[in-house]
Order: sequence, then structure tokens, then C-alpha cells
Amino acid sequence: MAKPDSKPPFTPVAVLRAQARKHVERGPVTRSYPEDREVILEHLGRALATEWVCVLRYLRHAYCITGVVSEPIKAHFLEQAREEQAHAHKLAERIVQLGGEPDLNPATLTERSHAEYVPVTSTQDMIRENLIAERIAVEAYREFIQFLGDRDPTTRTMLESILAEEEEHADDLRDLLA
Repeated sequence: MAKPDSKPPFTPVAVLRAQARKHVERGPVTRSYPEDREVILEHLGRALATEWVCVLRYLRHAYCITGVVSEPIKAHFLEQAREEQAHAHKLAERIVQLGGEPDLNPATLTERSHAEYVPVTSTQDMIRENLIAERIAVEAYREFIQFLGDRDPTTRTMLESILAEEEEHADDLRDLLA
């Protein structure tokens, strides 16, 4: 039976220091980052576009909702819009940290988004469209998290916190729909 290697697979301190100095302009992106960082940036960009489409849809619904029960639902839509905007902020910051640039071009936002922007007028349809979008976001974030695995724990942890909030949004909307 082979004797297990007693040395852990850590980079020598001298090498860590030299690499940090050599590539200081890369900020937090070190040589241990996944080689497919561009793919990660692309998916972060899609998530960013999705969040902004959701912000806009929630705001439209908050502005357009009418009826006897509209005030609490309007408040709910405004809160969801704020939370989606906070998600967008986190995603944009992470894109920049990884050396990318957040694409906020309104002309192509819906093309890059997982969710659709479907204009509806009834309260029931507004809730339904928002629930559909949240379900899409939940599935997209789950797939992205699985794709990342342990290769980018910082991005994965951020996405897991966003996913938890998206699941909460879907649960709240399901309750409103009932």
C-alpha cells in the first residue's frame, strides 16, 4: 500500500508572492481562477440582464396595478423591484471583479435575459408573469451554481444568496396567486 503524501498541495509562499507582484493589475483574479472565466462572465451577464428585466417588469406592474386590493400588491412589487436591483448590483460588481464590464445596453437587455418582459394589465396576470420569471431565475441560478461547483466559490456563494431570495420571491408570488 502506498504511503500518502504528507505534503499538502499548497503553492510555495515565494511563488505566491512573485505571482501576486507579476500580475497585480488583475486585482482578485489569480492563476487559480477557472480557465473558462469568460464563460462565467457571459453567464453573469445573462443573470444581470435578467435581474434588470425583472426590475423593469416589477416597476411597471407597481405603477399600473389598480383595484381594491392594489395597494399591498403594489408595495410588494416595489419591494421585489428593489431586491432585484440589489441582485443586479451584486452581479455587476462581480463582473467587474472578474475583469469584465457589465452590459447595461437597454437595446439588447431582453435578448440577453432569461426572463421575458411581457406587458399585462390584470393583477392576476401581473402576479402570474412575475412568478413565471422568478421560476425561470430559480432554475437558471441553480444550473449556474451547479456549473461552477467548487471552481469559483466567491461567485457561487453570491449566487446561492441570490437564489435563496429568488425562491422566497416565487413562494410569495405563489401565495398571492392563490
